[in-house]
Amino acid sequence: MRRRIAALVRHGDYLQLPGTPSAHQPFPLTDKGRTQAIDAARSLTDMAAKEEWAIHPVIHCSSLLRGYQTASLIAENMNDAFVLKSHDALAERGLGSAANLTIDDIESILASDPRFDTPPPDWKSDSHYRLPLQGAESLMDAGTRVAERIVEVVSEVEAEGDAMIIFVGHGAAFRHAAHHLGVLVLDDVANLGMYHGVPVAIEASGDGTWTRVAGEWKVRGKAERAVDWE
Repeated sequence: MRRRIAALVRHGDYLQLPGTPSAHQPFPLTDKGRTQAIDAARSLTDMAAKEEWAIHPVIHCSSLLRGYQTASLIAENMNDAFVLKSHDALAERGLGSAANLTIDDIESILASDPRFDTPPPDWKSDSHYRLPLQGAESLMDAGTRVAERIVEVVSEVEAEGDAMIIFVGHGAAFRHAAHHLGVLVLDDVANLGMYHGVPVAIEASGDGTWTRVAGEWKVRGKAERAVDWE
């Protein structure tokens, strides 16, 4: 049976606004992030060679700039020619009309609107909480969206042998997607993270279940679990 592996790569470090939980910020990679993306190319090449997987020539990435830049640098630093395909569906959790506002601004808006309850203290990292604002998603919503796109892309790949398909996106959305695919239990979604530019490979089996087959998650500290917008 031909194996289909999705290599999930978190984008590199980028110029993120301080105290701003929106992950839809349109800013570029830092120099550190560019180095992480180049390192990702080597990691992906080494992983594919070790596991004897062919690398599919299309790299799928988030349409946010840092995702596109990371994917571009990966493509430029691998041996073969690659095509990039951007997807809005691979973006991180969206905050809708609160996009790119600070935490204080968002909480002030909710407090001033009589229709809304006070959000829980851990609302940024609560997998199920969705801001009561137009267009907002929960982390679980984002995970569903990303999981559906991964399944769709992988199911359409035509290759003669085992194939690794590269996806470049965002840590929280990827982890919640992994939960929806059965790779992580919900407690692990909170306790594990992803390193910038370090791939985690998951494989689809014939019965539709997925398992992690290569790469390592990052063990997250308490402070990281409390602020989960990226």
